[in-house]
Amino acid sequence: MRMSDIITKEIIKMLNDSEANIAEIQRNEFANLIGCAPSQINYVLSSRFTPEHGYIIESRRGGGGYIRIKRVVLSHSSALMHIINSIGEQIDSMSTRIVLENCLETGLIDEKNARLMASALSNSAMQCVPVILRDSLRASLLKQMLLSLL
Repeated sequence: MRMSDIITKEIIKMLNDSEANIAEIQRNEFANLIGCAPSQINYVLSSRFTPEHGYIIESRRGGGGYIRIKRVVLSHSSALMHIINSIGEQIDSMSTRIVLENCLETGLIDEKNARLMASALSNSAMQCVPVILRDSLRASLLKQMLLSLL
């Protein structure tokens, strides 16, 4: 298991254990506990715990500082609309996979739909589309697929 996966798993465990869906960490102490560099904590927070993934990060610097991770709990429709609105005009295949994985993990889509969407939005499925247009088409298709789930 990669270090970023271990860090993610620990933060999610903390969130699941919290009735308020909040995890509060001190970066250096948490890094020592996990056995990683503090910069790896930053990487995980900035890549996996973003508003697009349904999280809000608050931090306070200095002595006694902390990083607070809040999981935003939304209704099914609100969560899908939040994701749709966060996609923008273009999305690459890696970001698409991340969006689909997050939707699957949070129960917004089932595994069958996730596989179908991933296949339809893959680079191999878009081979006949000029490279310059693929990310725009992918964004449009992903938005429509998610809208169909409302």
